[in-house]
Amino acid sequence: MSTVEAQRPVLVGHGLRKAWSLVRQLPPTSSILLSLVIIGAVFAEQLAPHHPTEGELRMRTRPAAWVEGGSTTHLLGTDDQGRDILSRIIYGTRISLAVSLTAVLLAGTIGTAIGLIAGYKGGFVDALLMRLADIGLSMPLILIAVVVTAVTGASFRNVILVIGSLLWPRFARQIRGETLSIKENDYIALARVAGRSGTYIVWRHIFPNVVPSLLVVSTLQVAYVILVEGSLSFLGVGVPPPHPAWGLMIAEGRQLVWTAPWVAGFPGIAMGLTLLAMNMFGDWLRDKLDPKLRQV
Repeated sequence: MSTVEAQRPVLVGHGLRKAWSLVRQLPPTSSILLSLVIIGAVFAEQLAPHHPTEGELRMRTRPAAWVEGGSTTHLLGTDDQGRDILSRIIYGTRISLAVSLTAVLLAGTIGTAIGLIAGYKGGFVDALLMRLADIGLSMPLILIAVVVTAVTGASFRNVILVIGSLLWPRFARQIRGETLSIKENDYIALARVAGRSGTYIVWRHIFPNVVPSLLVVSTLQVAYVILVEGSLSFLGVGVPPPHPAWGLMIAEGRQLVWTAPWVAGFPGIAMGLTLLAMNMFGDWLRDKLDPKLRQV
């Protein structure tokens, strides 16, 4: 057995212990909430007690199980069409995560590429790309998304494309700033002297060093996209009915806020807790990945 092969189990064991130590440091509140959200999104079919889009009119606007008139069959009550609110919230978790993760992946890919090019090239290329980013940042995202989706039609694909195409400047600005700092290091100069191409230097030396910042920005933007998607669905230009999107559920329950407040209340609570958990996790991740904050 070679020395490398003998050391490999030790290195793997050390990596697993380090990963487990990091997991144990996760903030408990956000860990529990995010775990519930992820489990609900992945196992929606197994966890939801009822079909999310089918209801019984004789069971309409039933309150939660612990309120007088409620039933254990519908733990969080039913809406004005007799659909189970708990089941719709669970399936809504899948919709919110699918839209937010896909949109952030699209925006992160575009923004990271533009930020790396602008930061490394500098000069006219940097100025041009950053002016485009400034234009994007100056636009009200929700207003533009409302206009575009109203014209193109409400659908999963359109919501993802609109949000992803409008969100990239946030990534580009952050990655460009990191790139400007990293490219001044000595090992970048040595790579140039060694004859490495710009593409090689960006991919092998700069990109790995901006990944921590990219992860933090992505985590925080996931929460923001969930809020934007909920706002678009609430306004009727997001995920189309009868899909159980949280914003759509809140919009459907706003007319019943005085007679059946649980119809809009429980989806709103679910969205609020998810946003809180994502922001707490993003703050924790930033503290762990930022060397300056870690030293403090």
